[in-house]
Amino acid sequence: MFQKLVSLVIDYANDDFSVASEKLDNFVSNADDFEDIVLQIGAIPESIAHDSTEEKLFSKVSDAVLSRAFRELGLKSKVLTERANSADVIAKSMFHNYTLVADAKAFRLSRTAKNQKDFKVKSLSDWRKDENYAVLCSPYFQYPQRQSQIYAQSVDNNVCLFSWEHILFLLKHKIKENECIDLSVLWNFGEFKAKTTLVYKKNVSFIREFDAACVLLAGASQSDFGKLLDNCIVKFKDRATTEKAYWETERKTIETYSRKQAIDELIKNKKIVEKMQQIDLYIKRISR
Repeated sequence: MFQKLVSLVIDYANDDFSVASEKLDNFVSNADDFEDIVLQIGAIPESIAHDSTEEKLFSKVSDAVLSRAFRELGLKSKVLTERANSADVIAKSMFHNYTLVADAKAFRLSRTAKNQKDFKVKSLSDWRKDENYAVLCSPYFQYPQRQSQIYAQSVDNNVCLFSWEHILFLLKHKIKENECIDLSVLWNFGEFKAKTTLVYKKNVSFIREFDAACVLLAGASQSDFGKLLDNCIVKFKDRATTEKAYWETERKTIETYSRKQAIDELIKNKKIVEKMQQIDLYIKRISR
């Protein structure tokens, strides 16, 4: 199902962006094997060019997937149309009188080391405005494993560090918010940790503690969550083979280039012509 979604992202890239987004949102909302999409949406395919229309559509799709995930978990949710200085998704509890904003994250498997700016924890807190909670959903294995400023920021600003894998775990255990199940115990984890830990170690990862909170909510065992992560790793290894095959094909293609083709491709990749045009436009504008 995920591969079908990627194909549609590429097919719709030439459409009007809002039209393409609506089509993709509709596909995500009605997809049968939704869990396969949740499992893989955190990894941007290498075949999707950086800073391309396809990449922007993929980002929009990740918003739609997160919004549907909240609906599957029993919340009302929709993707926000605002893009600048705003969260991607908003959700509301139908049983426990709270609202949240959320930001969906996806990274390439080839992405180099990430820092706190990639996660925008503080920005997400600011985007919360009058809503109760702020939730960041990122690939589980892309969170820093030991230390990062995002952990201190999460506690200081009460931003929940959620993941696609946590969603998958809750979906597989049929968790749905109702009068008895209140998911805010997850969204409010940062404040809970701040109140229950007199002196918490800033910047130190507490992902394992959050895992335990998810496991408890699901009425499962830690080994259940471990098995899910193991299955995810198997899938990611398959994805890694696919993504490396794409780059191997690209490498072989480049090796066939003539000198002129290689130079033209380098000029194109550096966007030299576009940058020169932008400089001309700037000078033209200030010269009026």
